[in-house]
Amino acid sequence: MEQRLEGLVIRLLGGFYYVECDGKEIETRARGVFRKDKFKPCVGDRVIVETADGITGTLAEVLPRKNCLVRPPVANLDQLVLVSSIAQPQPNFLVLDKMIAICQHQNIEQIIVITKADLGDTSYMENLYRNAGFEVYTVCNKTGEGVEDVKNALQGKVSAFCGNSGVGKSSLLNAIDSRLSIDTAHISEKLGRGRHTTRHSELYKLENGGYIADTPGFSAVELERYEVILKDELQYCFREFEEYIHDCRFTGCSHTKEKGCAVLQAVEEGKIAKERHESYLAMYEVSKQIKEWELNK
Repeated sequence: MEQRLEGLVIRLLGGFYYVECDGKEIETRARGVFRKDKFKPCVGDRVIVETADGITGTLAEVLPRKNCLVRPPVANLDQLVLVSSIAQPQPNFLVLDKMIAICQHQNIEQIIVITKADLGDTSYMENLYRNAGFEVYTVCNKTGEGVEDVKNALQGKVSAFCGNSGVGKSSLLNAIDSRLSIDTAHISEKLGRGRHTTRHSELYKLENGGYIADTPGFSAVELERYEVILKDELQYCFREFEEYIHDCRFTGCSHTKEKGCAVLQAVEEGKIAKERHESYLAMYEVSKQIKEWELNK
């Protein structure tokens, strides 16, 4: 007798969707209607599965998503773990701020993890983002210090890790749970970056009940390429701007050069970090070139 079960897509491999239903994994194929509607289920989706034997079945329905990233395709994230090394490679604050802004835009909570603390002083970077209202963790790759704190932050949540190659995403995941056995690659000294070795999209179940996603190409470059923020929306993607936005003298203030701008005044007074505002300015220059009608083509 066929059953309809609700479950979580935990792996996508070779056209098959592997769905966890009540602790059991069911191998499914998606219904043809998804292809017809040009809609593709992805890892993290809550779905309805039709199965007769509890082993194989059909992915019949995708339940409403609370968020979804375009590429890499992952849905219903509780948080995105933004990983940046303090050295080898050096941190790129603009890239990190772009990732943060995309999370804010997608209504995904974010935490920041600074790796390779044994290679440099992390205090400046920690203070910069903590003062902006973010949860920041520091990990020492040599001693493993800080890993337990990151592990606790993942408890009971669906999380994904994002960062450019070479910052230590896979090494950190292995330190969090050795059962994952995610392959790592040595950093190429010539290129100054690592080779991403993940082969498919998957949610890994942790002992504490949480899940973590590691997906091919989940770098800042891919995230930025496929997630667009219009210029009028960008101001809301910098959380420390929020208490000042409505105090600006003019409606529609861009917070770039206007007289009477409360955000600029807060930057001048040190209430908003100059570095964060500089990232905003760089992103605003790009965003103002984007026309909303072009996105609907």
